Amino acid sequence: MREAVRSLELPSGSRGLDAGCGIGSHIPRLAEAIGPGGHVTGVDLSSDHIARAREIICKPDRPEYISLRQGDVGNLSFEDNCFDWAWSVDCVGYPAVSSLRQVEELVRVVRPGGLIALAGWTSQQLLPGYPLLETRLNAPGTIYPASVKTGRAELHFMRAQGWLGKVGLNELQVRTFVGNIQAPLTADERKAVAYLFEMFWDGAQSDVSPRDWEDYKRLCRPESPDFILNQPDYNAFFTYTMFRGVVP
Repeated sequence: MREAVRSLELPSGSRGLDAGCGIGSHIPRLAEAIGPGGHVTGVDLSSDHIARAREIICKPDRPEYISLRQGDVGNLSFEDNCFDWAWSVDCVGYPAVSSLRQVEELVRVVRPGGLIALAGWTSQQLLPGYPLLETRLNAPGTIYPASVKTGRAELHFMRAQGWLGKVGLNELQVRTFVGNIQAPLTADERKAVAYLFEMFWDGAQSDVSPRDWEDYKRLCRPESPDFILNQPDYNAFFTYTMFRGVVP
């Protein structure tokens, strides 16, 4: 995400929106990129996320040019053309059925010539040595259920360039960023990867064979003696793809 933010080359002193900011994980990086003369506003639909973001970000040692508010990205409570740029990670396109409305709102609140960037998790390989098992676990489409269940390929996040084109953005660009993980893992890395196993695949039991489900529990449950994160040669990667365009 640091690399993604740097690649945007956000103008110093600019005003930006983190749409679907969650607990505010990216806001400090965005604020650092624009410097003390700018301002970052974070918006999220969840009041719990905003409350947690305030605990994390709004501290005495945090700059005053950060603000947070609860709101719907598909119906933003901002005036037209009030931001220089907008950024959204794992929000626009989740669920994809509302993606065009969300992008239209971002276009409305960003000034002409301003930048809009959408980023989302697009792939992972978390079970080294078990590619077929990982493929079968991924098959139910738990990451992008809207496009898988409806059969509408245009709803998949990897088609987000089309969404930006439909709302008239110019200078469309696509770039994928890779995160790598390798043993020995820190305690935080172990916790994060174990959470990914659970988030992606704990609901796959009804969609895979009994053998695959037993292999999943054997490799991906921390209490298992064969827990894959205990392997000294464990390594994995995941990708985020970012789509960007300029408001005409």
